[in-house]
Amino acid sequence: MALDAESSILDDKDKDILKALQNNARLTNKELSAIVHLSTTPVYERVKRLERSGIIKQYATILDANKLNKGFTVFCSVKLRHMNSDAAIAFSEMVKGIPEVTECYNISGSFDYMLRVQSPDMRYYQQFLLNVLGHHENIASLESTFVMEEVKHEYGVSV
Repeated sequence: MALDAESSILDDKDKDILKALQNNARLTNKELSAIVHLSTTPVYERVKRLERSGIIKQYATILDANKLNKGFTVFCSVKLRHMNSDAAIAFSEMVKGIPEVTECYNISGSFDYMLRVQSPDMRYYQQFLLNVLGHHENIASLESTFVMEEVKHEYGVSV
């Protein structure tokens, strides 16, 4: 089935390819072909098409945060003093430059942003709040939610 820039319709083979690659992005075309029951050339062409269309954004290696001493996870809700396009751009640009922030979402509700912060421990996170986020003058309030146990963490998208 054709997939053009204006269409995101995927057939079952496309979905099988995406599921397999989400599970293991290091699969060769030959290995992927065996999984989805197509020859290597159509699999190669489908993968390239999925990449060109932007459905496949990138390939990544998933690291173990605990083994890298970054296993203390905090969800930090941020309320800005003033929320307008300039404030949103300034905050977004600042957050993009902070390595401890691994995810950032503009949200609705009582807060404006939700950050996922990875750090070694509570003391480090406290210093992060005081010395990094605390220097942004437009932050009105913060609320931290500490992760006690990760029950489910899926990296892919349900296909």
